[in-house]
Amino acid sequence: MNVASEYLQLQREDADQLVRKHAPLVRRIAYHLMGRLPPSVDVGDLMQAGMIGLLEAARNFTTDRAASFETYAGIRIRGAMLDELRRTDWTPRSVHRKVREVAEVVRQIENETGADADTAEVMKRLGMSAEEYHQVLSDATSARLLSLTAPDDGEGGESGALDVVDHDSLGPQDSFEQDGLREALAEAIGTLPKREQLVMSLYYEQELNLKEIGLVLGVTESRVCQIHGQALVRLRARMGDWRG
Repeated sequence: MNVASEYLQLQREDADQLVRKHAPLVRRIAYHLMGRLPPSVDVGDLMQAGMIGLLEAARNFTTDRAASFETYAGIRIRGAMLDELRRTDWTPRSVHRKVREVAEVVRQIENETGADADTAEVMKRLGMSAEEYHQVLSDATSARLLSLTAPDDGEGGESGALDVVDHDSLGPQDSFEQDGLREALAEAIGTLPKREQLVMSLYYEQELNLKEIGLVLGVTESRVCQIHGQALVRLRARMGDWRG
């Protein structure tokens, strides 16, 4: 065996070890995503896509990266799962449309008052009952409506602006724009009501699922879903300048 063959063999062995060691990460990320997806989504499909992401991460990882392999793999795994969800988008266009309508009314009220939009006023302007409004908030959480920058093309195509970005895959201009988006998003999150800020932090930073957040806050999982959805709608309204 020549030197090149030996090197490639070692690379394959190292990649196999990384995959075996970090396979549980795929399951953890899949079930975290499932916390805001409907029962119709198969967790097995997510895990299969995540394993492909893990394999690609193991093959492409180099020790000169600033991030650890677990961080790098987490980005690749999550990205692969989100790609799978977008490819098989189950969300009806009516769901995207209703969330856009609520976000627009929230934006109007907050521009008029200079304060957080009151739920009762939002429902009044939309002619919605409390049950209908809470269903929209639930849909906002489960429909992956995290893209605060995607154009309203009416097709319901959304991408995850809150997802971790792999800067190695971006060009200088893309990286600059993503950094700017992240700063604007962080600033917008900082303007949310305190409870909504806490839910966003526990969900996206601490990676707790909705049930676990409910235990922390002492409320039901359904109530956490509503708070989360309200935060997403409010962010969508406040990030209007970043929409294409």
